[in-house]
Amino acid sequence: MPHPPTAGLAAALLLTALPFAANAAAPSAPGVAIDAWLDDNLAGVVELYKELHQTPELSYEEEATGNRLAKQWRAAGFDVTQGVGGHGVVGVLENGDGPTLMLRCDTDALPVIEDTGVPYASRVRTTDKLGAVVGVMHACGHDIHMANMTGVVRWAAANRDSWSGTLMVIAQPAEERGAGAKAMLADGLFARFPRPDYAVALHVAADYPAGQAGYLAGYSQANVDSVDIAVKGRGGHGAYPHTTADPVVIAAKLVLDLQTIVSRELDPIEPAVITVGSIHGGTKHNIISDECKLQLTVRSYSPQVRQQIADAIIRKAKAAAASANAPEPEVDISEGTPSLYNDPKLTERVAKAVGGVLGPENMTPSKPTMGGEDFSRYGIAGVPICMFKLGTIPQERLDQYAAAGTPPPSLHSAKFYPAPKPTLATGIKSMTAIVRELLPVEN
Repeated sequence: MPHPPTAGLAAALLLTALPFAANAAAPSAPGVAIDAWLDDNLAGVVELYKELHQTPELSYEEEATGNRLAKQWRAAGFDVTQGVGGHGVVGVLENGDGPTLMLRCDTDALPVIEDTGVPYASRVRTTDKLGAVVGVMHACGHDIHMANMTGVVRWAAANRDSWSGTLMVIAQPAEERGAGAKAMLADGLFARFPRPDYAVALHVAADYPAGQAGYLAGYSQANVDSVDIAVKGRGGHGAYPHTTADPVVIAAKLVLDLQTIVSRELDPIEPAVITVGSIHGGTKHNIISDECKLQLTVRSYSPQVRQQIADAIIRKAKAAAASANAPEPEVDISEGTPSLYNDPKLTERVAKAVGGVLGPENMTPSKPTMGGEDFSRYGIAGVPICMFKLGTIPQERLDQYAAAGTPPPSLHSAKFYPAPKPTLATGIKSMTAIVRELLPVEN
């Protein structure tokens, strides 16, 4: 596994400050060549983006989206396989000797009613598994990811003299559920297709200017686990609490006790978050119920800290129940997304390549977050990985938010909308530079 030991987490985080070679400008010829290609092809990629934005599909339902991408990639000349790990798509183009590079985009949208006001806004509505009518929106930028990938596919097929090796591109479903990468790997992604020497992905950023990108070596995103706790009690009348074991009071105590795990049980330099996002108990003013349910999201970086937190949650829950002489609670910890660890050597090469075409001032170090990304699973499977950030918002718009004293709409917001043309131009420039860097033509 490429993750460092937990004792080295602080050192791993310090990798973010490495003076990567993005500060060294690359020769101008490749940048000029991609600019000329974009002059002729960017409009078509932007149009594809708008089509994808208007036709979003929720996790596990991305069939039409997968069909659209497969058609585009086949037309460009890639050997395409559909239905990998659900609605996943794999495209392969062999182009002489050299390593294998995997590029990944994700395809699913979110149950969000769009409120951007753009003329190509999604108006899709669907019924979720609970029977509720929900909107559907690419509020996390997966439409940019897919359009960008298609632009890179078209460029790679048309410019085979610029790279050598095997390029594998994948369209992964169900990223928002943290399940798509696992499903594609289980379906033989690295057995049925060439095993990559490197895997690279980009992700849009809602707080970065369009035209810029960001990189980070080491841990960049967190382990994400969901915890469901059923606190048990003995119900009865609210007028006679001494005859009961009140699960609401036990749950209230537990909510506070859980906060001491991070503040008093973890090394202070180990990042972690425990959030109780939901608490439900009781049915009426004067009834003490038999049960109170809590739902938690838990974030961490290292596998060791992840396990330490899980053990502590179970211990705290049992102790809170025991303190009230109540039945033992039920604790269900659902493994979600493992933390994303960007391989330092690969990240250095990615930063160098992208900085070479964008300019070193436009490829800058970014900060780790406690968000989750299942791109991490490809790294855990043994492939060096790197995910970098892609700016999406025009500087003028960011300045307007700053002047108003409000942050820009975040990812997953109904109001998030990237500027397609500069975002896609930057993304395609970045990814094609990475292809040339990692799949070089030998002189």
